[in-house]
Amino acid sequence: MQTTSTLSRTDILLMAFCTGLIVANIYYCQPLVILIAKDFNINETYAGRITYITQIGYALGLFLLVPLGDMFERKKQILFITGLAIVALLVAAVSHTFFLLEIASLLIGICSIVPQLILPLAANLSTDENRGANIGIIMSGLLVGILASRAVSGSIGFWLDWRAVYYMASGICFLLILLMAKRFPQSFPAFKGSYKQLMGSMFSYIKRQPVLRETSIINFLAFAIISAFWTTMVLFLANPPFHFQTLQIGLFGIAGAAGALAAPLVGKLSDGNNPRKNLMIGFVLQLVSIALFYFTGSHLYLFVIGIILIDIGQQAIHVTNQTRIYTLIPEARNRLNTIFMSVSFIGASCGSALGLWLWGHGGWTLFCFGMAAITVLNILIYQFYGRKRTRS
Repeated sequence: MQTTSTLSRTDILLMAFCTGLIVANIYYCQPLVILIAKDFNINETYAGRITYITQIGYALGLFLLVPLGDMFERKKQILFITGLAIVALLVAAVSHTFFLLEIASLLIGICSIVPQLILPLAANLSTDENRGANIGIIMSGLLVGILASRAVSGSIGFWLDWRAVYYMASGICFLLILLMAKRFPQSFPAFKGSYKQLMGSMFSYIKRQPVLRETSIINFLAFAIISAFWTTMVLFLANPPFHFQTLQIGLFGIAGAAGALAAPLVGKLSDGNNPRKNLMIGFVLQLVSIALFYFTGSHLYLFVIGIILIDIGQQAIHVTNQTRIYTLIPEARNRLNTIFMSVSFIGASCGSALGLWLWGHGGWTLFCFGMAAITVLNILIYQFYGRKRTRS
């Protein structure tokens, strides 16, 4: 892929900034579930559907739209899709039925895939020596956006209304369009085939690239865990013994900011000879965090420590895996990222639905046991692929 410029440190920071603010669109809804349930007079668990509907939309957008970054000029694609996100956010803000909000949530997810266009652009313009570090910095922006979105939406929803959050998000996206139009470099893809050929090539990569299969499966389960936690913790904190309101629940997102600080370090480590070792660190941190959640009881300090550890663990897994796939086929980074992130967010949507189901059938205890089982399964998959690599 040809480009009109190379990336400076300022460019990387700007990409991290834009990535964080756009990805936030997917997560604004999580602390708002209680308020939305009251507004539409529906069950809280049913209102939680919008969390995984948004993630399903994101997975659809990843699969259908991100590959076009290998076919069309990426900057124009970024600006156009961000414009569509503004429309979807405004539809959510004016929704007067829950069904319309569900449709808007699906569209918000589809139109929030811009970070997954920015990341391949950054990877393509980075050298082999700093690619992991640059991805780590952008991933820091992405994670800060995710965590800040929960705190911001919880606060605005409490003081104003849940609809005000969507109006705010649409305004942010409008300002970002102006900024990205002025500062982002253009990129011109090398792929000259049709959309059908473009999509068909992705399936051949799945067959030929064992690293892509391994990273995608591991990320599927890791995203299921982190998404299940952030969806179910809203119900956990809103019920006895805490009875927290939306404002207080949203503030817990700040505790996960440590994960954002860990991302650049994980990225640098992923540039080494054996990045897979970072995955085991991530699994162990997830298991420890789940144990802390189980023993939380009324001791919120254990819960806060668990949030910090689970987000650092998620970063260790995700940044490592994303760095690994970007080293495989440089001219197909968008398509590889499409497969990787589509599978990841299918895992996220499944995790949100599973977390709500576990909560409804066995409360917080069953939720913790379910998440521990998924983590153990991920470790077994990691060891399976490790043995295959050793035999090869």
